[in-house]
Amino acid sequence: MTVRRLGVGLVAAALLTPGLAACASNGTGTPGSTASPTATASGTASPSGGAPVAGDAKQALLDSTKEISSGNFRFTLAGAGSTAEGQVHQPSQSAAMKVAIGGPSSDLTMKLDLIHYKPDSWVKLELTGPAAKNLPAIKQLNLGKYQHLDQTRIKGNRSLGFDFEKVDPAGSAVLTQGITEVRSTGTGAYAGTIDVTKAAEAGSLNAATIAALGTQAKTVPFTAKVDPQGRLSELVLQLPAAGQTAAQEIRMTYSDYGAATAAQKPPADQVVEAPAELYSLFN
Repeated sequence: MTVRRLGVGLVAAALLTPGLAACASNGTGTPGSTASPTATASGTASPSGGAPVAGDAKQALLDSTKEISSGNFRFTLAGAGSTAEGQVHQPSQSAAMKVAIGGPSSDLTMKLDLIHYKPDSWVKLELTGPAAKNLPAIKQLNLGKYQHLDQTRIKGNRSLGFDFEKVDPAGSAVLTQGITEVRSTGTGAYAGTIDVTKAAEAGSLNAATIAALGTQAKTVPFTAKVDPQGRLSELVLQLPAAGQTAAQEIRMTYSDYGAATAAQKPPADQVVEAPAELYSLFN
């Protein structure tokens, strides 16, 4: 395991960054149950049979993502042994998130504590595991303090940057646009399939992951839940096995709509300027 390889995996993972990659893990993904939709995205019965769905289920899910664009919510992302959680607060142009990649059995694990308060960003990085001891730049990376980031060097970097014009780290609005089949499975609950080839811009997937799925990418099973106000509360993708990559589940949740708070800037005595080694890790 090399720092360079982990950095590439994080780009695919982070919310931030977050398809949550398994490159830092020695384990496999956890395949979930496969949804078996019986209705097309328009809400009518599919050729395989089944009663028509009352109303337009796809439109309900498209509408469920609208409140996300207001930029005031908390979120989580999880998949393949990696997790991310945080909050977005558009009114103050701030966001905060914590990302963890890898686990106890990994050669190299990474934790990031990211704070964005436009126009500034900071990250506290922690690299651990057997391989971390052999990294020549480990002392420059594990500083135990928040590293202030040069915005010109992280522009467009989904691992370290944050775009306040696109406030959803998981890209659920993009994903729901790709729904090909959907049915209601209960009050505020849905199941179906998504053509993820149309979702390369979603933060929860990347082009390499989509390409590896081949034709399976056009019919990825999903489940979704909305809250009593019709806002998306959970979206789960069940990615099938592809090549040497095991089947895996990607789960994203949203909560506290309109009730998130502004991120807290790190104390001045806990801030240093990010060294060149940090940018090399992610670029």
